Amino acid sequence: MKKKVYKKKGTRSKSTVGFVLILAIIAFTSFVMINGLQVGIYEILPVKDNVNYGLDLTGGVYVVLEAKEAKGDPVTDEKINRAIAIIQERIDGLGVSEPIIARQGENRIRVSIPDMQDQKEALDVIGKTAQLEFVGPDGEVVLTGERVKESNAVYQTDETGARSAVVTLKFNEAGTEAFAEATAKYINQVIEIKLDGEVISAPQVQTKITGGEAVITGMANIEEAGNLATLIQAGALPVELEPVEVRTIGPTLGQDSLEKSIIGGAIGISLVFAFMLFYYRVPGFIADLALIVYVLLNFLVYSLIGVTITLPGVAGIILSIGMAVDANVIIFERIKEELRIGKSLGAAIDSGFKEAFSSIFDGNVTVVIAGLVLFALGSGTVKGFAVTLLIGTAISMFTALTVTRHLLKMFVNMQIVKNTKFYGA
Repeated sequence: MKKKVYKKKGTRSKSTVGFVLILAIIAFTSFVMINGLQVGIYEILPVKDNVNYGLDLTGGVYVVLEAKEAKGDPVTDEKINRAIAIIQERIDGLGVSEPIIARQGENRIRVSIPDMQDQKEALDVIGKTAQLEFVGPDGEVVLTGERVKESNAVYQTDETGARSAVVTLKFNEAGTEAFAEATAKYINQVIEIKLDGEVISAPQVQTKITGGEAVITGMANIEEAGNLATLIQAGALPVELEPVEVRTIGPTLGQDSLEKSIIGGAIGISLVFAFMLFYYRVPGFIADLALIVYVLLNFLVYSLIGVTITLPGVAGIILSIGMAVDANVIIFERIKEELRIGKSLGAAIDSGFKEAFSSIFDGNVTVVIAGLVLFALGSGTVKGFAVTLLIGTAISMFTALTVTRHLLKMFVNMQIVKNTKFYGA
């Protein structure tokens, strides 16, 4: 039955149109991802501009800080989270693009600052004492963060029963007196709350507040209120942080690494293309098309979910490319065996994919397990390697078992190359 299906004229025309259409889509998508596209007010940037790069590819300062526990003052999750929020605010004030401030283990904070080469400047920015000020509309500092005793994010219900997120403030005795004077002076005016000179909130005074407590309304949600409460209460870092690792990657070295990675990747993929085409002929040509789809899908996922590519991440990409090719090799060898025992081309392709599935699936599952362990237990660039490896493995399974199969069957249905020797017989 299957031999008759491959010979149907309608199937041949349909497969030809489908195959040409897929080639056109691959070519168009490749062009857009390499060069970008602008249609009217809409613009698609080249994929290289949509992907995040790690410090080892762009240059910058990498710092690991360890919280030091003082006698009677243990390091807690709350202190680490507050320290991260304060450091994030300070580095954002520098205007650098996409810094990474993340917790590492129980008591460490990892900070990556792109486009900064001065280690001392980086440590000064991270370790400085934050200055919280309440400033009147005339520029007068009415009180400082030392007078704020407590700040929390809570939900408040108004007279209509509507619930909204607010930030509560409690001042000490001196702060209560100063805030009462200020709110009496600036009724219906704005008192700005500044952290390190940056305005983090600008509430309007509605009445004189004498009880030492105030509420800041207008928060979009409880998360925004929580962030503001953390910053208000922050002041100085809540725990002593000691730098245990400081590295600087120069922009020239980073750019050089990026260029070498691109050249190396291009050479490697080109050699793979040539080998597959020379050794497997028609199936090799189809595998090359599937490999292009694989690369496009990989970078599409990177840009959509914001993967940061580092040098180890590049290694993960190259390793997963090798796995994608390996899956095709297993399939094509099975097809060759089926052809050699006398099966028709269509039957050999079906059997080849079916018999190769378990080997490919088992091999990829072991890689996924290893990748998950690296992601769960690793940190920094090790996680970057695990992420690109896991994404690449998932996509390679799809391209090898689905894209390659459909493209190969469509090509066979086109009946351009009928001699089974070109399929490995």
